[in-house]
Amino acid sequence: MTGPRYTELVAGLPASVPFVGPEAQERARGAGFAARLGANESRFGPSPAAIAAMAAAAADAWMYGDPEAFDLREAIAAYHGVTRANVLVGEGIDGILGNLVRLLVAPGDAVVTSDGAYPTFNFHVAGFGGVLHKVPYDGNHEDPVALVRKAGEVGAKLVYLANPDNPMGSWHGADVVGRMIAALPDGCLLALDEAYVELAPEGTAAEIAADDPRVIRLRTFSKGHGLAGLRVGYALAAPGLIAAFDKVRNHFGMGRVAQAGALAALQDRDWLVAVRGRVEAARAGLAAIARANGLEPLPSATNFVTMDCGGDGALARAVVQALGQRSVFVRMPFVPPHDRCIRVSCGTEADLALVAAALPEALAEARKLTAV
Repeated sequence: MTGPRYTELVAGLPASVPFVGPEAQERARGAGFAARLGANESRFGPSPAAIAAMAAAAADAWMYGDPEAFDLREAIAAYHGVTRANVLVGEGIDGILGNLVRLLVAPGDAVVTSDGAYPTFNFHVAGFGGVLHKVPYDGNHEDPVALVRKAGEVGAKLVYLANPDNPMGSWHGADVVGRMIAALPDGCLLALDEAYVELAPEGTAAEIAADDPRVIRLRTFSKGHGLAGLRVGYALAAPGLIAAFDKVRNHFGMGRVAQAGALAALQDRDWLVAVRGRVEAARAGLAAIARANGLEPLPSATNFVTMDCGGDGALARAVVQALGQRSVFVRMPFVPPHDRCIRVSCGTEADLALVAAALPEALAEARKLTAV
């Protein structure tokens, strides 16, 4: 008896997991984390209105969600001043990215990203047989000029930019993004990941015509709106591209409760303003904790602070492990030279107190282990 006959592409892929979740780490250590600050979730939670909407929708969970997500798409369109034809709703930005790559990238097609940028995008490209071409960051920022140059050199169909950026927390102003779009080579689409843009300074989000065929903008309810557990994301793009997703998307992938929660969250703008304030306060608190321990906090336009540990990847990795042993879950960038840093999500005052207590001990242990 034989097993399943995998495609040649899948058979050649490594058995990799982009992220090891905190739940898996908790199972391995036999205890939960007291401070869950590694996944860039919103510790401030969803809007009470969203919670109420989800509770009300729960009784109707026996029904599939609207496969057109009509009401949510209408609300998103009104929020952005576009038409429903410009809006796609999907299973988080990750799910939309997977379908975008499936639409555009055949085996051997060139795709451009930054070395060290969001790894799930790379995971999708590899899964569909695309060829990734990476450019280095410019310091702690993604380099739009280098991305466009590389896209022209390799004839890329797709180029990825996150603004603001994960894992460094850096950002570019709208003018920089606008110049990047203007310089894109013919036939190259920009996947502009704006997962954190609601938490960024004014002037970060570029003004882009909804019908511009050169760009697809990606947004999420996971960060500022505090609904990471629902997996609701959306895209803004020209109607032709949005319609093309109907050829490949999971039409019943967005459940009824998730749609209700996201719709209520979008409508509660006061909650988002309040969360922005709490995130700004937490960023300042984390920066102060970093400086008190001799670390350099990098400027952030996100709901996390990246801290330069002053060494290399071995030191930062030891710090992450030592913090985990002290019940504080954080993560770190994967690629040098950014792997000299740790990345700590914004949290409550209680969370920050746990970080402040654990970090000195974790640093001392890590420096001793790595002789730094």
